[in-house]
Amino acid sequence: MNQKATNRIKLTFLGTGTSQGVPVITCPCDVCHSSDEKDKRMRSSVLIQIADINLVIDTGPDFRQQMLKNNITSLQAVILTHEHVDHLFGLDDIRPFNWVHKKPMDIYAEKRVETAIKRIFDYVFANDRYPGIPQMNLCEVKNEPFYIHNIKIIPIRGYHHKLPVFGYRIGNVAYITDVNLIPEEEQKKLEGLDVLIINALHHKKHISHFNLEQALALSEKLAPKKTYFTHISHTMGKHAEIQKQLPNTIFLACDNLQITVPF
Repeated sequence: MNQKATNRIKLTFLGTGTSQGVPVITCPCDVCHSSDEKDKRMRSSVLIQIADINLVIDTGPDFRQQMLKNNITSLQAVILTHEHVDHLFGLDDIRPFNWVHKKPMDIYAEKRVETAIKRIFDYVFANDRYPGIPQMNLCEVKNEPFYIHNIKIIPIRGYHHKLPVFGYRIGNVAYITDVNLIPEEEQKKLEGLDVLIINALHHKKHISHFNLEQALALSEKLAPKKTYFTHISHTMGKHAEIQKQLPNTIFLACDNLQITVPF
């Protein structure tokens, strides 16, 4: 790692949409037919760059396009929040990074998610493996800090309805998606943030996601310097219209938005 460049985190929102993305297939709504690029959302994921280390949180079905669009030619690890399709199903497209780096990709996930990976991508772990398949090195995440290339990562336990998921804190940036509950003891890990990234699905209450009101309340409670909402549904409304209604330290994230934070 280039020690001279470790004083900042560059974070790119690769995708900020829900499981269907935006626009949604067949939908006639104004958001899905908006000409504003900020209303076009791939499945939620972020790229974190610290010096010469690139980390991606979640590899949904749009992973390939996200890597190409942002010209990512090096990737040291994938960190997964949970096993749902919109956060996992792009894993097969790590193959070019296997070829470039000439080694398996480190995949960080909790044990239940590892089990899902072995089931969904069973061909990767078969005894008789087809040439050219992805190479994965599964690294178990528990609810305790771990390190990737000397970068400390703190898991944050949340709940996606009844499903346990992980968000992650790196330095003073926290990325949490697909939750409708973060226990009080886990919220203590989110004190003193420069940036909080949290899911805000839309306006109505939802069984497994924070809505806008709940996400605003959490931001007010945790009091980060800035908050960005992600995993946004087309039913939230147009980006420009919703942004006008938000406090000046809170933002609707959009695809390809980049932010830089001290590290």
